[in-house]
Amino acid sequence: MTPWLRDVPRVVPSTNRKPWWLYPNLLSLDAPLVAVAWLYIFAKTWRVDYLPTNIYITLALVVWVIYVMDRLLDAAMKEGKAEKLEARHEFHYRHRKVFCALAVVVGLVALVLVVGQFMTKVYGYAIFGGLMVSGFFTLSVFSNQPKHEIPYSKNIIAGLAFGYGTAMLAFAYTGFEGNKLLQSPELICFVVLCILNISAIDLWEHANHSADLEIKATDELALTLPLALLGAMALIFALREAEISTRPFFYAVLTGAALLQILNRTRARYSPDALRVLADVALLLPFLIFWVSSR
Repeated sequence: MTPWLRDVPRVVPSTNRKPWWLYPNLLSLDAPLVAVAWLYIFAKTWRVDYLPTNIYITLALVVWVIYVMDRLLDAAMKEGKAEKLEARHEFHYRHRKVFCALAVVVGLVALVLVVGQFMTKVYGYAIFGGLMVSGFFTLSVFSNQPKHEIPYSKNIIAGLAFGYGTAMLAFAYTGFEGNKLLQSPELICFVVLCILNISAIDLWEHANHSADLEIKATDELALTLPLALLGAMALIFALREAEISTRPFFYAVLTGAALLQILNRTRARYSPDALRVLADVALLLPFLIFWVSSR
């Protein structure tokens, strides 16, 4: 080595530095983006004449607070031990004071918007959504889930709460009867897509932690079959709809299911963090399909 180079300080890249594409997930911004995108899709599909901007803002704020509290709770239950935490939980635990303070502020802003800006009709729909969110956190605290086992109950409730909470805000501004919401093919398809999206992460991680080829194959089939059925269901709904304006919605669901299927088949190429981000992308790209096909 050249003598003068010995005294030059060398910069060693930090192993803790996160890639830029992971920060939306670390900051819990991914779920609010998905919720707002699909709220727009629901509003256009159901021909809502006017959906106030405050509705989109409030939905994003509420979803962000719920996801932050869930990640802080998970991290606290694992006692903040780095070897037990995933990247997003470790990030929230490390900055828990900031996230707690922000969650309180954002929650208060959302409450003011809900009380001051929402129609009274929305409150009736919100009760059911609130019960599902409460059920989700109750399961998080009191369920004795074995390590590396898939929390199907939590995933189902989470998918129901996310799908229903997104759709109800658009539905409240339609002229449809209240009992039609739970019977809506659009809501059913979206809820199933949300459940499979959430379950996909757990199935991929479960397969990754096992060396048993039979378990890996079972986990892949556990996602492949429901995704295929969802895709077929969305295609049938799209083709049978007399109203052409509703077809783009089911094309969007079909796209989301197809993208998750592709990820399921090619998951070995990606890191767990990359798979989480790509799973969110699989719910965001359908927005472009909807926008193009609805023109």
